[in-house]
Amino acid sequence: MTDTLFARIDAARDDLIALTQDLVRVPTLNPPGALYHDICAYLERRLAASGFDCQMIRATGAPGDSDRYPRWNVIARRDGTRSGECVHFNSHIDVVEVGRGWTYDPFAAVLEGDRIYGRGTCDMKGGLAASIIAAECFIAEHPDYAGAIEISGTADEETGGYGGVAHLAHLGYFSPDRVQHVIIPEPLNKDRICLGHRGAWWAEIETKGEIAHGSMPFLGDCAVRHMGAVMRAFEDRLFPSLTTRETAMPVTPEAARQSTLNINSIHGGEAELEDFTGLPAPNVPDSCRMVIDRRFLVEEAYDEVRGEVIAMLDDLKANRPRFDYTIRDINRIDPSMTSQEAPVVTTVAAAIQDVFGREPAYIASPGSYDQKHIDRIGRLKNCIAYGPGVLELAHKPDEWVGVTDMLDSAKVMARSLETLLLPEA
Repeated sequence: MTDTLFARIDAARDDLIALTQDLVRVPTLNPPGALYHDICAYLERRLAASGFDCQMIRATGAPGDSDRYPRWNVIARRDGTRSGECVHFNSHIDVVEVGRGWTYDPFAAVLEGDRIYGRGTCDMKGGLAASIIAAECFIAEHPDYAGAIEISGTADEETGGYGGVAHLAHLGYFSPDRVQHVIIPEPLNKDRICLGHRGAWWAEIETKGEIAHGSMPFLGDCAVRHMGAVMRAFEDRLFPSLTTRETAMPVTPEAARQSTLNINSIHGGEAELEDFTGLPAPNVPDSCRMVIDRRFLVEEAYDEVRGEVIAMLDDLKANRPRFDYTIRDINRIDPSMTSQEAPVVTTVAAAIQDVFGREPAYIASPGSYDQKHIDRIGRLKNCIAYGPGVLELAHKPDEWVGVTDMLDSAKVMARSLETLLLPEA
């Protein structure tokens, strides 16, 4: 190993800034999944120029895939001069909606001091750029490496990853006989290693009622009031119970070590029509729908998590007059956790020690990311999230990533490549 590798990375500062800016300036908003082909084609050109063999893969038929918004992914691979293991850097290319409260143009990628501002800078185009610089500088410094380096830009992580990593995992791109180490440069801070994440269960609960004239509500049955009873049951029984459950996983922030439930949305009564300025009709609502987002711990069984909600609803059905409901599962994600002794963990930990002079912190994410598909579908356990950026900035207005943080993370990634792909003397 040589410190001239770090000098190469420092010398690539301007290239790293320009690469990050180029990526951010492609507004790959998801939903709906815009401009995936554009950014994949950009990455293909960039990586092909560095000697990578590139594939563009569309997840035809995946959720959200359409002719207007096709789910494109890019995988680039560069084989070394001899056999060895493969190290794969996976980054998602999609970004969430802009939202309100910005003081910077969210897609101008303005550089101010040491920060680049824009939607996706932190989550996670800065991490993607850092992994590319790390790989390119490593190859330039050590052209005679063993094994292979892969870099992927994948779709739809923000909406579940089914048009991205899940699709590629089903095709075998993350099978352990093809790839041995995976690093996902999510923004978890440059001196921390993320070992995994909590589980998630999304579902839609619908309460039923009977439509009637709003001036005579006694002739109907208000589905919104029934949903109010569901809310009271959650407040009185479920929320207090969740606060008593805590995981041994090092989830950050600490409050997320508990089980949690978020009420994502409630829609009752008549649908709101766009561009309609009249008054609503005087009706008793015969339907009310609630979407719930239940985050559960590795210590909790999925069937029990789902079952306790259904038990509450069944209790209401048995004891509340005219109460009826349906429940529809939307998504299930099981918890994922990589051993702290896994090869990719110990390698990146040693690189962090080398770059920063201190041991890394080991954490788990409160929300899920694409490790879930690499673990469950790909059956590859040797996977972590490590990358630049401050987690709390993700999805926020005036999101930013630090240039120095990206350079430091690139050094950690490149040092990890030295450990994993250079033959021992």
